[in-house]
Amino acid sequence: MSTKFTPKPTGPLAPQYVNFAYIPSAILIAGTALLKVAWLPIAVAVAAALSAFQFYNNQTKKVLDPNKFQEFPLMEKTVTSHNTAIYRFKLPSANSILGLPIGQHISLAANLDVKDPKTEKVENKEVVRSYTPISSDIHPGYFDLMIKSYPTGNISRHLATMKVGDTMRVKGPKGAMQYSPNMVRSFGMIAGGTGITPMLQIVRAILRGRKSGDTTEINLIFANVDEKDILLRGDLDQLDKEDDKFHLYYVLNNPPEKWDGGVGFVTADMIKAHLPAPAKDMKILVCGPPPMVAAIKKATESLGYEKPRPVSKLDDQVFCF
Repeated sequence: MSTKFTPKPTGPLAPQYVNFAYIPSAILIAGTALLKVAWLPIAVAVAAALSAFQFYNNQTKKVLDPNKFQEFPLMEKTVTSHNTAIYRFKLPSANSILGLPIGQHISLAANLDVKDPKTEKVENKEVVRSYTPISSDIHPGYFDLMIKSYPTGNISRHLATMKVGDTMRVKGPKGAMQYSPNMVRSFGMIAGGTGITPMLQIVRAILRGRKSGDTTEINLIFANVDEKDILLRGDLDQLDKEDDKFHLYYVLNNPPEKWDGGVGFVTADMIKAHLPAPAKDMKILVCGPPPMVAAIKKATESLGYEKPRPVSKLDDQVFCF
């Protein structure tokens, strides 16, 4: 399934200004001039007030609060596989945006019945998990999350049971990564499963910035168990075709016949072959299941990259989400 979005026009000639400010104002002024010229200053003042209201009303408004959870209703759910769906949440207005910097994520919270693994008692607790939207602030009015439901995933299982109109508590932004154009010459990315979401957020931002001079090269290794598990494959393959500075390499544990990608786990040899060599102007980004991240940390260190810290900082050469 493709998740290609068309940004809402925002320039001075955008339809919302033409249809609801310029045309009504012109009609008001012209009509007043025909009926009674003496009323023309009043008509001009009313037209100016109308235009000012439309410009103010159509400005984007950031809604995220890093210190407070807010509730947003589910407006649409699109099932993409047996255990994965895209959840679209509605923002307060058509011009609202999350206000999420590229590379950062949000927290989702819900009060759920959770079994204590030690005592096996079930208690109602607040559960909080972090997710990266696959949409961005160029898409006002909503945000999209692609989430895979795991048997042991409290929030993911809760989301799978939600109906349109149900609300989810959200807080943010969170995270040490904040992308800015040309912050490095090259990114090497390693993603496993749903760890693709922060990578795709950054990839799309870089490719949108090509026209304004973003020359960042991207090399992405995307690892999954089976071919059917490759999330957003249509989007990734299309980006790979469209941009000659974006290079994509798939790795599968259980590949089909005639598979031309990697096989097994992501190894040091794969990293050496497909990602940029250690340098001051490059960065490795990693996101995936904890065992995979731990293995990648060891592999990158063995190849001469700087040793990853337990908690990544923006200036780290190997940054783990």
